[in-house]
Amino acid sequence: MRLTRPRLALAGAAAILAVAGCGSDGGSEAAVPETATGSLEHLAAEVKCKPNMQTDADEIRQALCKNTDGKFVLATFATDRGQREWLNGAKDYGGYYLVGRKWVAVGQEKTVTALQSTLGGTMEEGSEHMNPGGSHNSGSHHG
Repeated sequence: MRLTRPRLALAGAAAILAVAGCGSDGGSEAAVPETATGSLEHLAAEVKCKPNMQTDADEIRQALCKNTDGKFVLATFATDRGQREWLNGAKDYGGYYLVGRKWVAVGQEKTVTALQSTLGGTMEEGSEHMNPGGSHNSGSHHG
C-alpha cells in the first residue's frame, strides 16, 4: 500500500492545481464553527456541492466540487496518518488547504476561507515556491 500513497498524493496535487488557480485577495476573519465530520458525501452536502468522484479507494476518497464559492477538491481519508502523508506531498504544489479530522478541502484562498465558515477546520498554505501571490510570498519568510 505504500506505493499507492505517493501516486495518490501526486494525482491529488495535480487535481488541486487544475482547480485552484492563482491569485486571491484577503478575506475578512469570521468565527470558525466546530470542525465538521462525516463522509465525503456528507461534507459535500454541508457546502452544497455535488461531488464529482475522482478517486474512490479504501485509503482516500477524492472528488472535484463546485459551489457558489468556487471550485475545490474535497478528500476524505481512512486514517490520520494517510491524511498527513497526503498533505505533506500535496503542499509541495502550493494551494490553500482547509484541514479537518480525516478530510481536506483544497482550492483558492477565497474559496477555502468561505468553506471554513461552514465546515470549520484549520487553514494551511502550500509551498511558497509554487504559490505565486500567496500570503507569505510578500514577506521575508525563509523555509
